[in-house]
Amino acid sequence: MSLSEPVFLRVAIDTPLDSFFDYRFSLRDEAGALLPVPAIGSLVLIPFGSQQITGIVLQILHETAVPPEKIRDVLAARPQLPPLSEEWLGLARFAAEYYQRPLGEVVLPSLPKNLKAIKTVALDRALKKLSKLTAAPTQTPVAQQEASLNAEQAAAVAAVTEGKGFAPRLLFGVTGSGKTEVYLQAAARILAQSATAQVLILVPEINLTPQFETHIRHRFPGVMLATLHSGLAEGERLLHWLAAHTGAARIILGTRLAIFASLPDLQLVIVDEEHDPSYKQQEGLRYSARDLAVWRAHQRQIPVLLGSATPSLESWYAVQHGRYQLSELSQRAVQDAVLPIVKIINLEKEKPSEGLSQRLIAAIRLRLEKGEQSLLFLNRRGYAPVLSCDACGWISQCTRCTANLVMHKGDHRLRCHHCGLEQRIPRACPTCGNIDLQPLGRGTQRLEETLAAMFPEARVFRIDADSTRLKGSAAAAFERVHEGEVDILIGTQMVAKGHDFQRLTLVAALNPDAALFSQDYRASERLFAQLMQVAGRAGRRAQAEGGNASEVYVQTRYPDHPLYHALMAHNYRHFAADMLAEREQAQLPPYMYQALLRAEARELQTALDFLQQAAACMPHPMITINDPIPMTMTRVANRDRAQLLIESASRPALQAFARLWITELRSWKSRVKWSLEIDPVDI
Repeated sequence: MSLSEPVFLRVAIDTPLDSFFDYRFSLRDEAGALLPVPAIGSLVLIPFGSQQITGIVLQILHETAVPPEKIRDVLAARPQLPPLSEEWLGLARFAAEYYQRPLGEVVLPSLPKNLKAIKTVALDRALKKLSKLTAAPTQTPVAQQEASLNAEQAAAVAAVTEGKGFAPRLLFGVTGSGKTEVYLQAAARILAQSATAQVLILVPEINLTPQFETHIRHRFPGVMLATLHSGLAEGERLLHWLAAHTGAARIILGTRLAIFASLPDLQLVIVDEEHDPSYKQQEGLRYSARDLAVWRAHQRQIPVLLGSATPSLESWYAVQHGRYQLSELSQRAVQDAVLPIVKIINLEKEKPSEGLSQRLIAAIRLRLEKGEQSLLFLNRRGYAPVLSCDACGWISQCTRCTANLVMHKGDHRLRCHHCGLEQRIPRACPTCGNIDLQPLGRGTQRLEETLAAMFPEARVFRIDADSTRLKGSAAAAFERVHEGEVDILIGTQMVAKGHDFQRLTLVAALNPDAALFSQDYRASERLFAQLMQVAGRAGRRAQAEGGNASEVYVQTRYPDHPLYHALMAHNYRHFAADMLAEREQAQLPPYMYQALLRAEARELQTALDFLQQAAACMPHPMITINDPIPMTMTRVANRDRAQLLIESASRPALQAFARLWITELRSWKSRVKWSLEIDPVDI
């Protein structure tokens, strides 16, 4: 390339429509010499409208269709940052194409904010800090003090690490069967095979990262670990992202956003609790981190391990049809530790007092006498779901949503868990003036109050989104439980998975029935997973000779429901077989592929009209378009919402239609805000 030959860069930016634009590169140094042209994958600072923004170089061109008088110049490059690889850009392109989003809306939001700042102060500081960290001597990445594996665990580790090429494997293990040990020893073997190999471990929620991080640091001293999740401060996130991007971090631990980490030598992907719906992003790019993990492993031709005690029906279906291999852990890893006994309490016969049956109260008292811990699972935070007036029927409804304001007694507030609206608890009924307002139902705060009064000698402790709002509070709360400073733990789904409570011998699920009759066809699958997971917190250490077996109580008004029978038998296989048979008969995923068009407007009819027009705007062979309907939660923050479900037995046909359809919809001039989700998980 001659010095006089013009150079143009095609740059991706974060915009909802056109996601890349051409710019001229003519930057010179202080002596007037042309600077090197940034490589593909480099970050550059460019003008866009009246702003200066950061973009990513997609192509280097010798000519452009942009008229000379309109072409604009690149303002600055980022030569100190190694470019993002073609492989990483390939991942971004796949995600953009599959989830029907502009490429710029994939690549830019997945990067740390400080990396995209106009000034490079934060980047330079992070690179300098990383340089100091990598200058320190490291140890051989072999797991220290490896625990002995049973035959099933050893077979699973061997299957993951001794195979060649792309090898998706489902690790199906009962709770407490030692899946984490399989992850750690598989990671150790992979890291020992190469001095640059990297392992990516995904967990569904931020509060699971401290426990995993402790395990990893203990087993891999001296090996750099990077953690990536939304709870990190921006400077910390940038440092960890750079450690992964440069290859300095050998193990990367994170939530769903970590699937987009830049990893130059990724050799193993592990997805813990692969069934968890938290792996699906619910705004912007609505991607599934679990599915992208499988695709990324296929892209690199490396193994991917999906672990769960209650696998998603999609993954179980893949095993049944030979697309995934199966490794099973059928016994608990700790010798003499047994699965808890599940007991059903029929609330039609055993009337509860303050939400607790007498049998459950007696069981809690027995565990207290033995110095053991109890866990009460109630997936409803706040004091009470609603405040009401018996005189006139008034209830505390949100004025902006089709939802009730939840009573939070401790801070004297009524709070909407959907839009965030807050009000003080009224002294009297706003409608009739009655001062005798009553809370209806029970949340975790009210249950905490009840148990504290019922067992004044016990240390009652609550873990939910309200009690762990401050940074680090969740980790501190779980540490209290692990250290034995809690007798009775009350928790939402935060406590249901992944935590190894050694002193816990009693679990009770208090209000599970609502999910049995949900409009969402996935509700039963999620309920079974939740109950199996929370039940699995009990009995994780060896049972003392002559001691009582760990117990799980489920309070229900539907004791004969098949889901509870499968739970009592700890029989995921039977439950999954029944659910897949139902899905096949109803032609639902995984036997059908879906996309969901959502629309929101000031008036519901406006949203419905938009969806009706969308349904009729183009031919759709091999595609079923259902009628538009209001969403279950119709109004949120003064916006009415509706949805339109499209289905097809052919994934390529659905993708081809969606690609043309979304292009047509983007050409419309409408005030309706809409989005298309591929593979929706909430319908």
